[in-house]
This record gives sequence, C-alpha cells and structure tokens, in this order.
Amino acid sequence: MPVILITGAATGFGAETALRLAALGHEVIAAVQVPAQVYALEQEAKRRGVDLRIETLDVTSEGERRKAASWNVEVLLNNAGISEGGSVVDIPEENLRRQYEVNVIGPTLLTQIVVRDMAKRGHGLVVFMSSVAGLTTDPFAGVYSSSKHAVEAIAEALRQEMQEFGIEVATINPGPFLTGFNDRMFETWKSWRDDPSKRLFNYENIAFPHEQYDQEPVIETTIGVLTGKIRTYRNVEPKKIVDEQRQMMDAVWDRKIEDGVGKRNQLVQKAYDISPGVPV
Repeated sequence: MPVILITGAATGFGAETALRLAALGHEVIAAVQVPAQVYALEQEAKRRGVDLRIETLDVTSEGERRKAASWNVEVLLNNAGISEGGSVVDIPEENLRRQYEVNVIGPTLLTQIVVRDMAKRGHGLVVFMSSVAGLTTDPFAGVYSSSKHAVEAIAEALRQEMQEFGIEVATINPGPFLTGFNDRMFETWKSWRDDPSKRLFNYENIAFPHEQYDQEPVIETTIGVLTGKIRTYRNVEPKKIVDEQRQMMDAVWDRKIEDGVGKRNQLVQKAYDISPGVPV
C-alpha cells in the first residue's frame, strides 16, 4: 500500500482520517505540529489497536518540511490549517500573515518537496483539504476564506502541471462541520495585539453564523479520495449544500455594487444572533 502523509493530524479531520486509514491497514504518517501532540495521538492509536507512525511536522518550518523528503510519500493530504476570524478591516497584520503562512505558503512548499519525488516515480496523489470557503465566503471569514481560495488556485494549477508526470490532484471542501474549528475561529480576536477601541465590530457578541453538521461525511469522503475509491476532483460535503454553493457562486455575476449598501448584511446579523456550536 502507498505511504500516506497527513499533515495537521493532531485533531479533527486529520486525526480521525489517519486513525481509520491505519485501522484499514494503510501505512500512514500522521504529522502533528508540536511534540506535545504526539502523546495524545499515540494513546488514541493504542486504544484503537492500530499501528500509526506519528511525526512532528510544522509546515511553516523549512527544517521540518525537509524531513518529508526521506519519507517516500506517495499520497499527500495537505490538511494542516488555521482559521482567523474577524472583519477584513479589523484583523491585525501579524494574524493576516500567519493565516497565509500556515494555510498557503507552508503547504505549498511541502508539496514542492513531496511532488518532486512523486514525479521521479511517475505516480502520486496530492489532496488539499480546502473548504466551501474556498468557493464562496462569509462575513468575518474573509481572511480565512481568501487563503482557501488561494489553495483552490494552487490545486487547479498543480493538477494541470503534474498530469504529464502521472500525479493526480484533488480537493476536499467541507462545509460547516461541528469539530470546534469554526467556533475557535471566532475566538482568535482574544489574542490580537491591537487597539480594541479601533475595531469596527464587537467580537464578544459575534459567533460562527451557521448551524453545523456532524463530521462523519467528511471523514468517509477523505478516506475515499485518499484510497482511490472516489475519483472526483472536487468533493464538497455535505452533498446537500452543493446546489447552494453553485447558486452563491453564480449570483455574483448579477450583483450590483449598490445592492444592500446602508443595511446590515443578513449573515452579519445572524452572527450576532446565533450561539456557538449550534448543530443542524
């Protein structure tokens, strides 16, 4: 079986995908950001009785990325990512830069290293954990969403460039899933090093403006893509929101620049009205 490298495997989609693939007998390298995360994942692997190789790999570190060159990776899931919530106007510079370092620059540089070996072998699969936020965007998620739009562009370009080398590329696009990731995005303002008096919004009263789904469909689809059982390039979950996403993408073509000006956006209002962690 091919060697599968999953970044950001300490929690959430990455951890569960790594553990289940290992349980199916796949050779999985579960990469976590810091050594402190190794122990918790080791214990969960032992509890499930699976053989899981765990490595530290901070995608923003050049030295850490270099380690992957010797791992003979045949399938790469770029899953590591963070989410920075807040208005485009309010997010501090250092948080903006960090969003791109973790979600775009680090994974791209890691992909460069891994793909060169794939090209020598004449086969490989690169999968990007994108998001529906890479297709559309919401208020207070513009910075995170823009990083996922960048991932979408990189994935599509890479797909065209690598096809002659036998390398396949795919994306996975989760919608709002209840893993804690979305709700934590709306708490990052607590560590901002800025002047709160200059913010346009009061983030104490704002939450992720969507009800959220159970994560199971994303895990099943991710495993399907990584093992070759699912062959579609773009994989949106849950599938019930695919039509909604297409309608949102198409609606931009007919929008007038004056539409809604002077009124509060409906999703902005919902962010004030909803509580964190509301399930569908």
